[in-house]
Amino acid sequence: MVVSGHQELLLKYLHVPTKPNFPSVKKFITYSYLPSLPSKPCNPLPFSSHKLKPLHSSTTMDNSASTDSEVAYDIPPILKVYKNGRVERLEGVQVLPPGLHPETNVESKDVIISEQHGISVRFYIPKTTYPPPQKLPLLVYFHGGAFIIETPFSPNYHNLLNKVVSEANVIGVSVHYRRAPEHPVPVAHEDSWAALKWVASHAGGDGPEEWLKEHADFGKVFFAGDSAGANIASYLGIRVGTEGLPGVKVVGIALVHPYFWGVEPLECEAKRPEDAAKVPQLWRFSCPTTSGSDDPIINPSKDPNLGKLGCERVLVCVAEKDLLKDRGWYYKETLDKSAWSGVVEVVETKDENHVFHLLDPSCENAKVLLNRIISFIKQN
Repeated sequence: MVVSGHQELLLKYLHVPTKPNFPSVKKFITYSYLPSLPSKPCNPLPFSSHKLKPLHSSTTMDNSASTDSEVAYDIPPILKVYKNGRVERLEGVQVLPPGLHPETNVESKDVIISEQHGISVRFYIPKTTYPPPQKLPLLVYFHGGAFIIETPFSPNYHNLLNKVVSEANVIGVSVHYRRAPEHPVPVAHEDSWAALKWVASHAGGDGPEEWLKEHADFGKVFFAGDSAGANIASYLGIRVGTEGLPGVKVVGIALVHPYFWGVEPLECEAKRPEDAAKVPQLWRFSCPTTSGSDDPIINPSKDPNLGKLGCERVLVCVAEKDLLKDRGWYYKETLDKSAWSGVVEVVETKDENHVFHLLDPSCENAKVLLNRIISFIKQN
């Protein structure tokens, strides 16, 4: 197979394996090695435009010409799964290489944690004062994309992390986890936990990564993420609270437009029944083994360990026009009623929709949202 320079870069940063890692889900697994480039960032949860077509149980790894072109599952405009199992991502496939970002003076680099499983991280460090006179707080970020698209190397996430790291004056770690449908949820959560434990292994001055050993303050760690990434950040916060993370103190978790759901519809969901009906389909697409919309992974209010959330502060950011808005407010309500002793705050952005700050980062509301997240991190 002959690939262009861009495609070689894509394969490098996505660490695409040459064969499936999960035989039990073979019907989902092959890779579109030559994906198309998107023209602009995409809202991964545009529920009003989803036309979900079920992937029939009879789908197999058929390499015939007929099934190669027949679509078994279509989520426009972001992804198609063909009947032979080939996955074609239409959005979230652009990558930017690491390096010194001239606008923010933040330097980045990529480190592979598990070559076998394709788990890696992109590190960020502010270079305005280097080396820093003291150790800096550590921000671990989890990207969104409905568990199926996007990476830390996407332009929107790379630019976001450069801004946050520069203005919050932190060390940034952006996690690359495996995505559905090739690797169904909870693979993304387990990969993120593995990456987090690898980061934590540096807390005692050990580990291979100098930026962590020399410059990260493991007593001031923050998690953050948007949409599916916020879901992962919450999950990991609960896991830290129940299993522990030696040498690490998680101070706060910022959840931006978190991808939560539930069987019982909340107010804004009841007002948009057609859109709301598509969310369980999307969730089952990414997690075929789920127990449903009250699975604790997608509905943390059903997790008996939510009250053990392993941090002191939580910031939940929601958008007024987002179908998922009420889930953010309900998360706060549930936390307040639990045994958790921390402080949770919700910030709602008027007149905006899901992940608007990624789609239009230069708009005024995006700047306000970014400043609020930075203030949360810098809060004493």
